[in-house]
Amino acid sequence: MNFNFQSMGNTALAVLTTVGLQILGAIALFIIGRIIINFCIKLVNHGLKRQNIDPTINGYLTSTLHVLLNIILVISLLGWFGIQTATFAGLLAAAAFAIGTAWSGLLANFAAGAFIVVLRPFKMGDFITAGGVTGTVEEIGLFATTINTPDNVRTVVGNNKIFADNIQNFTANPSRRVELTAQLAHDVNPAQAIALLLPKLASIPNVLTNPAPEVTLLAFNPMGPVLAVRPHCHNDHYWQVYFDTNLLINSAFSDAKYPTPEQPVAIRTNGLAVTATTH
Repeated sequence: MNFNFQSMGNTALAVLTTVGLQILGAIALFIIGRIIINFCIKLVNHGLKRQNIDPTINGYLTSTLHVLLNIILVISLLGWFGIQTATFAGLLAAAAFAIGTAWSGLLANFAAGAFIVVLRPFKMGDFITAGGVTGTVEEIGLFATTINTPDNVRTVVGNNKIFADNIQNFTANPSRRVELTAQLAHDVNPAQAIALLLPKLASIPNVLTNPAPEVTLLAFNPMGPVLAVRPHCHNDHYWQVYFDTNLLINSAFSDAKYPTPEQPVAIRTNGLAVTATTH
C-alpha cells in the first residue's frame, strides 16, 4: 500500500489550521463576550442607581442578569464549534430538570431570594437576626445572603433558611430599648434606688429623652429586689448605651454604698446546719 505523505501532511495542516482558527475565534468570542457582559452589567447598574433603585434590588437584578448573559455566551461558543444549539437547549432543559430535582434546596434558595427582594423584610445595611445569625446585611444574592456579624465574621446563609425562619430587623424602627437589670440587696429600698438611677440615665450620651428612660421594680429573688433599667437610643448607639448603662449602675450603687446582694445558703455538716452566703 502506497502512502502519499505529502497529501496526508497537507490534509493534517488544513485540519489543524481550521481547528486552530476555530479555537482562536472562540477565544476572541469569549473575550469580546466577557467585555460586552461587563459593559452591560455596569450600564444596567448605573441606570438603576440613577433611578434611585434600592441597592438590594439593584444587586439582585444585576446578579441575575450576569448569570443569564453568561449562559447565552456559553451557548454562542457551542454554536461557534458547530454544535446545534437547539439540541443543546433541549439537553440544557433536561439537565436543569434533573439538577432541579436533585438540588431542590438550591431552587428553594433562589425562590426565597426572590421573595426577600419583593417583600423586603430587610435590605442591605440593615442589622438583623435571621437564620440563626445576627449581623449587618452585606449582600442579598441569588441563593444566599451574606451577613457580617458584630465580631467581624462574614457569614453566608441560604435564602431559604432565612425566609423559613423568624426574621428580626433591628434597623427597621428608629430607636431601640436597652434591656438591663440591677440586683439590689434586701436592705436597699427599691424606690430609693429608682430615684437614684433615673435622673442619671439621661446623662449617658445618646440616650433619648423621647421615649424617656425607664427604671422600675421587675421582680424579687432570694438575693433581693431586681430593677429593670431601660434606656432608649438609636440603633447605631445601642452597644455604647448598653455598656455605659452597666457602668453607671455599678458606680451609682458604689457611691451610694449599697451593700452587696447576698443569698443565704444552708449547708448541713455532720448533722449540724451551717448558714453561708453567696454573692
